[in-house]
Amino acid sequence: MKLKQVSLGGIATVIIAAALVAHPQTAETQTQQFGGVDDLAYADALWAALAQAKLAGPEAMHSHFYEGTEPHGFVLEIFDSELSVNGHTGRVIVKNNYGPQGVDAMDVANDPAAHLAAVTVMFRREAGYDTDNKNWFWAKYLPNGSLDQNPAGMQLAGRVAKGADQGCIACHSAAPGEDYLFGTDRAD
Repeated sequence: MKLKQVSLGGIATVIIAAALVAHPQTAETQTQQFGGVDDLAYADALWAALAQAKLAGPEAMHSHFYEGTEPHGFVLEIFDSELSVNGHTGRVIVKNNYGPQGVDAMDVANDPAAHLAAVTVMFRREAGYDTDNKNWFWAKYLPNGSLDQNPAGMQLAGRVAKGADQGCIACHSAAPGEDYLFGTDRAD
């Protein structure tokens, strides 16, 4: 820990402690929590691994379709598996989000590709990636594998909305249990 002593006009002395960060941050990651160059590259590798495992993309397998809720879609489909990305194997949750409003599970089952609106993914990265949020990497893809964007134009990959009152992390941190997942609380 580095300590710096600063005098405030001879009246008071303040000691400021600056903790050394466990992993170095670039200027980009200090100002941008998600959507940076590293996040985009990782999101591309993640999509490629998902497509290879047939968890996303044109050859993706399908499961049980069920009624969804916003913000994810009116019909949902979830896969919970393990996946290897860039040499790291972690838990992956893939949620296919179907719409538009008024679509039902039977409509989606009859033509999933016509109704797929987005693919949202949580991937458990290596220890130390984001210990505050259980090391989850978040991404929201459009059906073609490109990243979706928020209203400010930031691509949705990485520590999406970390520290914000709304968004992926804010919502999932409120999930019961300790795994940031709704409907399950399973240790990895």
